[in-house]
Amino acid sequence: MFTEGELVGLARTHIIQVDTPRFAIHRAVHEPFLALQAAAQRDGFALSPFSAFRDFEAQRRIWNGKFTGQKPVYDQRGHMCTMTGWSDDRRIEAILGWSALPGASRHHWGTEIDVVDRSRLPSGYRIVLLPEEAQPGGVFHELHQWLDEHVESFGFFRPYRAYQGGIYEEPWHLSYWPVSREAMALLSFDMLEAVLHASDLAGKKALFRRLPEVFERYIKNICLPVTL
Repeated sequence: MFTEGELVGLARTHIIQVDTPRFAIHRAVHEPFLALQAAAQRDGFALSPFSAFRDFEAQRRIWNGKFTGQKPVYDQRGHMCTMTGWSDDRRIEAILGWSALPGASRHHWGTEIDVVDRSRLPSGYRIVLLPEEAQPGGVFHELHQWLDEHVESFGFFRPYRAYQGGIYEEPWHLSYWPVSREAMALLSFDMLEAVLHASDLAGKKALFRRLPEVFERYIKNICLPVTL
């Protein structure tokens, strides 16, 4: 179902573009996501994609922006980090807590969707996708309570529903298990190493020293579905 280029974000032949609202998604995930949206709407939620498919170049821009300090980096509690004087290794650790390594982002597959509830947004509110939004009192807390109960009934799960020493907890990140499990099984260390070698990635020298550890800790290390 996936080519190597699709797995590492260099191709989008598996992707369809949706115009309203505008997002891109794997062709086999679109209908299941519409079904999840419809169920949420019946229960009073405007379940909407905030981010879905991203290619390698989009993920590289995020990575480089964070590594160079042009984009904000947050700690596990969602507090902004000041990286002045940090080593390359420490910067890599901080970025990987929230942002996937280009070439290994699950968003390359089109099976992953970061979701919000646009019906709950106060006027002028800026979505940040940090834990405070999902916690009691947070703007999306009720949505996440609903997803706790229903998400796996539609084939989706949360690969980062709990912190396991790699990616921080991301309740808003949904993955479509029937397709993403195949991508996960096909993505190899050699594929990732090759695409990164050819890239203009900030901190690449330090990253390659620890790439095997990163592959196991931040890429392979996910929470599996409970009922699927």
